[in-house]
Amino acid sequence: MLKQTRNLRSAALLLLLLMPGLCMAKLPKKEMALQLYSIREVIGSNENYAKNHVEVFQKLAAWGYTAIEAASYDQGKGTFYGVTPEQFRADCEAAGLKCLSSHATRGLNSDELKNHDFTEALRWWDKAIADHKAAGMTYIVTPGWGVPKTLQEAQTMCDYANAIGQKCRAAGLRYGYHTHSHEYQKVEGTPWIDYMMQHIAPENMFWQMDTYWCVMGQQSPVQYFKKYPGRFTMLHIKDLYELGQSGMQGFDAIFSNAATAGLCDYVVEMEGTDGTIDIMEGVRRCAEYLRASKFVKKSYSK
Repeated sequence: MLKQTRNLRSAALLLLLLMPGLCMAKLPKKEMALQLYSIREVIGSNENYAKNHVEVFQKLAAWGYTAIEAASYDQGKGTFYGVTPEQFRADCEAAGLKCLSSHATRGLNSDELKNHDFTEALRWWDKAIADHKAAGMTYIVTPGWGVPKTLQEAQTMCDYANAIGQKCRAAGLRYGYHTHSHEYQKVEGTPWIDYMMQHIAPENMFWQMDTYWCVMGQQSPVQYFKKYPGRFTMLHIKDLYELGQSGMQGFDAIFSNAATAGLCDYVVEMEGTDGTIDIMEGVRRCAEYLRASKFVKKSYSK
């Protein structure tokens, strides 16, 4: 009798451990990417990537992620997480994941801003574009620039962005900019984000709005979709911790206005957890939330 009770307890414990996976298996499959910055403590360093990426990528695919966005491009070495672009692509594809995009950029220094000279900076992009092409990326995204001090500096940065975008388009890649909250600050009376929107050609740069930082900047994602329709090719879907946890993000309204935004792909990102769960569990819960949400379509690809 005692042995039978122990066996039942063991079976119940095993079922509890397997329950999340079993529940998720019944949810619809959807196209969604993860920004690997979210799990930087697990695979962020070259050493941890080499040690953990196989198991981590397999878990991401099992939870329903279909693609990744990289955050560790080293232009000097031409590597992602310490491996060649070709190897990084192979690592992702071995788990059934697509190399969708990458955060990478080269900002302008004070002399380049002052002299409206980005000749040297564009050489950086030549190699970066070649490496991202080799990794099979669709997008290269600047993770953010500072706020210019003057509209003259602002125009130089916009001209630079146009030049980058032209290079990316010529190579068959799309160039984007990831927003935070500081882009809503004003430069000589004009919001920096609006100045960029009005002085960077849509064909040269799309917007990867971070919905969390938009709200933190006291702005409405949906209002910006309506103000600049079709410009938000990508979104970073983020909450205070795991998705849907804080109640501060209107994800139903955001996804319901995806057509107005011009959405093609979205990327889940987490800054961290509240400490009660580890980051991998947080990432799993984000996938579960999106797959269970009826307002999230299976695909936004055009």
